[in-house]
Formats: sequence, C-alpha cells, structure tokens
Amino acid sequence: MANIKSQAKRNLTNEKKRLQNASFKSSLRTAIKNVELAVQKKDLEEAKKAYQLASAKLDKSIVKGLFHKNYVARNKSRLSKLVNTLA
Repeated sequence: MANIKSQAKRNLTNEKKRLQNASFKSSLRTAIKNVELAVQKKDLEEAKKAYQLASAKLDKSIVKGLFHKNYVARNKSRLSKLVNTLA
C-alpha cells in the first residue's frame, strides 16, 4: 500500500489503464479470430470486413503503445495473405 498520496492516485490511474488495455487487447484478439473464422468458412465478403476492422484495431494498438510496429505489421501481413487466398 502506498504511503504517499500522489502514488496512491497514480496506482488508481495505472489500474484503470491496465483494465482498458486488457479490454482492447481482448477485442483485438477477437477481431483477428473473426478474420480467421471467415476465411475458414470461405466467406470473402465477411473476411474483408473483418480484416478491415482487425487492421484498424492493429493500427490503433501502435498509437496506444500496446504493441510494437513489427508485431502489427506481421499480423496484418499474415491476415491479408489469408484473405487473399479466397480471392
């Protein structure tokens, strides 16, 4: 437990941010999974829509500082290759 008032406040904001980050990461993983499922079903339209959403979330994760740019680039490339197998 923090003895200093400012550190106690900081602990609260850190916890809030941790929960927000966890929620965003979870939604990102779901978006990625939706692309993979659409490709598995061989549904091109659904796969493209899901890819757009996942791509936007991946880009946003760089801005938020959650993931490294190379991680994002690797995932976007992998997903686009998957979607392009249907085209």
